Amino acid sequence: MSHVLRQHAEQQFAEELEELKKADNRERPENWALSPWAVAEYLMGSTLANGFQVSAKYIGNRRLMETAIATLATDRALLLFGVPGTAKSWVSEQLAAAVSGDSTLLIQGTAGTSEEQLRYGWNYAELLAKGPSKTALVASPLMRAMEQGKTARIEELTRIPADVQDTLITILSEKSLPVPELGIEAQAIHGFNVIATANNRDKGINELSSALKRRFNTVILPVPASDEEEVSIVSKRVAELGRALQLPGEPPALKEVRRVVQIFRELRNGQTEDGRTKLKSSSATLSTAEAISVINSGMALAGHFGDGVLRAGDIASSLVGAIVKDPVQDTVVWREYQETVMKERSDWKDLYRACRELD
Repeated sequence: MSHVLRQHAEQQFAEELEELKKADNRERPENWALSPWAVAEYLMGSTLANGFQVSAKYIGNRRLMETAIATLATDRALLLFGVPGTAKSWVSEQLAAAVSGDSTLLIQGTAGTSEEQLRYGWNYAELLAKGPSKTALVASPLMRAMEQGKTARIEELTRIPADVQDTLITILSEKSLPVPELGIEAQAIHGFNVIATANNRDKGINELSSALKRRFNTVILPVPASDEEEVSIVSKRVAELGRALQLPGEPPALKEVRRVVQIFRELRNGQTEDGRTKLKSSSATLSTAEAISVINSGMALAGHFGDGVLRAGDIASSLVGAIVKDPVQDTVVWREYQETVMKERSDWKDLYRACRELD
């Protein structure tokens, strides 16, 4: 049997979840797979009493994760908010896997998401043949989560049209979903909750109504506080993705990861690390997720078209693609950075030359 390209969190970390379940003797909310304490250990990483190592899924402030988990144990839904690339979707998936043992009850928000995708739809062949009935009803992931006492995930909530978003108000406040065509309602059982993600950077954002905002407890996920933290996140995710994608070649040298992270942080902050040189900022997000993508692309180049060792030339083209989103404004920003920063760093000459060759 061929391997799937990407496993769900509960499959990828099945052993860790099982070991935590064995070691977890704390009180669990009804229908939770783990206690809130064990969910936090799963997210932040831990060494269990038997010596088993649980890997960290989130590298950052533990209190943020504890707040998110505590929210899910109440009747309030959770909104993970932040700029793109701050691991909102990753945290959402890991939380659902640890709390419900199932991260697949997912609705992907887009400008075209309809009310039926949030509530329920119909099997039209059955509907035309027999009229409205329970067998003709097609439950949405949200409806299934209510009936099974599990966690539903809604990605990019603010991409969904405002009138469709407000479909959630009744579900989150009344914990029920009316089906007027059949004169019945689906009622949520213990364990049901919703994790939504949203960011404020994309075009086409639909603001949440104040009524809907009140139904969520918002946890803001920040960009990594330090370069060491960001380097650690990038190194860890690149290693995991490299294995999953079966990329040939050696794991990336820490030196290359540090350089990519430093470039992104300096362009994000509008100044060099030492604060001596002011820089123009790129219109691109330059998030941690983008840094991971740059290194992964470089690894693919090095593995398939080089000797398997990641070098400056392998990451140069991906850097340009990540930084230059606006061909006019960002090209100026990127060239200025090369000439005023990269060129002046004696140990960055190879990267400077590789980037200049592409220009």
